[in-house]
Amino acid sequence: MDKANREAFLNNIATHAKRPRHQLANHPFKPLNNLPESTLSGKTQDQLLAIARHSSEEVHVDFRTTAKENLAAAINDYLQHKNIQHLILPTTDLWQKFSLADWQNQRSTEHTAYWEPRADRQTNVQRAQNADGAIGFADFLLAESGTIAVATVPGQGRAFHFLPTHYLSIIPKSRIVPRSRQAMLYYEQKIKSGELTTSNINLITGPSNSGDIEMVLVVGVHGPLDMTYMVVEDL
Repeated sequence: MDKANREAFLNNIATHAKRPRHQLANHPFKPLNNLPESTLSGKTQDQLLAIARHSSEEVHVDFRTTAKENLAAAINDYLQHKNIQHLILPTTDLWQKFSLADWQNQRSTEHTAYWEPRADRQTNVQRAQNADGAIGFADFLLAESGTIAVATVPGQGRAFHFLPTHYLSIIPKSRIVPRSRQAMLYYEQKIKSGELTTSNINLITGPSNSGDIEMVLVVGVHGPLDMTYMVVEDL
């Protein structure tokens, strides 16, 4: 809806409601406090890591840490522990940043698929649905809630995070932030500068939970059965 249509639509509602339009210029938003900025402010990365670990485990996440040089071995241990036979990976240049290029190149194409930017949506969705494991890269880990934030991009689409049976998210320790405010400020700046084009930003707080039936908690109902956060400590 363009601006002219939007104004006409809102004016029509105001006319039928028999009251004037609310104008933001006359009633500017005034926050009651600065909690979005002050909550967990001043914490060191080590303190945020400890808070993130506790918050993540509270939402049934398997929280792990590793050094960069041990990351490939840690991933292999994860794949073996989960007995993952069909893996889906994102198409991204982050493999080099995490020193995983050799690990990636050694993956068997028979058991490894990619979310490919040039593939049609149905093909990518089918690959994710057939995978019993996914390894993705998160943009941020929100310490307060144990939530990962990750923007949808051509090489790592929305369904990538929700259809595979097991999900591993790799996060640099430096990208642990207090809460959503810090992540959203980053996204806002990147979108305004044109560095990021995305259809949505995913905020994922562990595997899905359901407690509707007899108040019995069931984990992993509407998405991956389990989630693992792998925090790389020296990045």
